Amino acid sequence: MKIEELKQEFSNVYHQTPTGCYFSPGRINLIGEHTDYNGGHVFPCAISLGIYGAASPRDDERFCFYSANFADMGVVETDLHGLKFVKEDSWANYAKGMLHFMLASGAKIEHGLNIYINGNIPDGAGLSSSAALEMLIGVILQDQYQLSFAKLDIVKMGVKTENEFIGVNSGIMDQYAVAMSKKDHAILLDTDKIKSELVPLDLKNNVIVIMNTNKKRTLADSKYNERRTECEKGLRFLQEKLDIKSLGELDDLVFDENSYLLPNEKLLKRCRHAVWENERTLNAEKALQKGDLTEFGHLMNASHVSLEYDYEVTGKELDTLVHTAWKQPGVLGARMTGAGFGGCAIALVAKNRVEDFQKQVATVYKEKIGYLPSFYIAETADGTKVLR
Repeated sequence: MKIEELKQEFSNVYHQTPTGCYFSPGRINLIGEHTDYNGGHVFPCAISLGIYGAASPRDDERFCFYSANFADMGVVETDLHGLKFVKEDSWANYAKGMLHFMLASGAKIEHGLNIYINGNIPDGAGLSSSAALEMLIGVILQDQYQLSFAKLDIVKMGVKTENEFIGVNSGIMDQYAVAMSKKDHAILLDTDKIKSELVPLDLKNNVIVIMNTNKKRTLADSKYNERRTECEKGLRFLQEKLDIKSLGELDDLVFDENSYLLPNEKLLKRCRHAVWENERTLNAEKALQKGDLTEFGHLMNASHVSLEYDYEVTGKELDTLVHTAWKQPGVLGARMTGAGFGGCAIALVAKNRVEDFQKQVATVYKEKIGYLPSFYIAETADGTKVLR
């Protein structure tokens, strides 16, 4: 979207010119799924699909939020003293949460804002639209009120919004990737130490194809929190013998040696995924640094198998996409990305095979699921930023 177009859309709603324009990207996770809340490593990158925003100050304490993606809701209004979760306010709760935690962190905010957003991330696709929105609002508030929070502070406010305001017990990966990314790079993030490394993303003659199941899922209503609870329960059994604070501290050998401490197969499978997926993520980063995309693809495939059989978060739609992708010429690897339960998968595909790949996968998916998937080429992007 061009800035002039964004300004015009803002003016159509608020009948004034915005004083700032902004962009916040979505993200995909190359590998390292459900490891972020287990103290492990993740390997995400921001993508060019995202959310645009524009804002201008008001002369009262009211905040007006309008999304072109939810136009039928009209303008959602609140004020500095009414920042509570209201189910009917839908997406605007994420904005209210960020405002709440900024104020709680000492931000001096004495007047309201008119805020307009328009995103092209498919809703409920697992490409982190909620984190993109949180970081967008964070940067808008930082810019409009001339605040001086560090990027990591804004990231942590986004996590608090997700956990405490919305009620999804997620980790730090999504907000971190959205805020900290750099074009043509992926981020290897140690979620335990909150330390990261930018890794050049050289895919040679291949591209990452995002495959959207077009089955929407809402994290708060999914089994996401259940999986986190299962891992925490398993960790407590392992801590009876091992001096660890998270599953991310274990390697596969130490885990295997001590897996007898887990009382049932379910906890064994959940914890095994968390530990082995962390190892796969570290190995994937090494493969990418060496330029070994074949090995990188094998690790992607192994990740999906683990998510399907040990973590059980895929489902028929994601499995159909990924299993079909594995059979196509020119595919180095494929896996679900994001929390699962619907949403998207990704595939590493030779550029000259993309068109045939999409046709074949779509045909099989339509036969088995009954409707078509959507495809996007994942172009990398910088983190959330001011456009003007």
